[in-house]
Amino acid sequence: MTRGNYAMPMTDEKTSVQLTEARVWEALKDVNDPEMPISLVDMGMVYGVSVDPQERAVTVKLGLTATACPAMDFIREDVTKRLCQEGFRRVEVEWVWDPPWTKERISEEGRLLLSCWGISV
Repeated sequence: MTRGNYAMPMTDEKTSVQLTEARVWEALKDVNDPEMPISLVDMGMVYGVSVDPQERAVTVKLGLTATACPAMDFIREDVTKRLCQEGFRRVEVEWVWDPPWTKERISEEGRLLLSCWGISV
């Protein structure tokens, strides 16, 4: 597992926002795989999330579709930016290699979206 910590400055503390795991999962639906027209959630790349609301911190466990994925930095940056928009001060991405990602992790909605793009899974 590889870790990457990033902190982004916040101009709005958003103190009234509840920072929950459900909110993180919903926000991650806005982050697309850079190579496919589908969210990381629907691709099954999100293995888990944990939230520390007091620290306004979140850890996201992500698996990649390929071990030599050239988009790792782009994905980390997109996840970090999106979750900072939700009010998190610290976002940590942990890369998960075991178990490896397989196409069986793709959601039903993801399969429908991919088929609309002519991609069969």
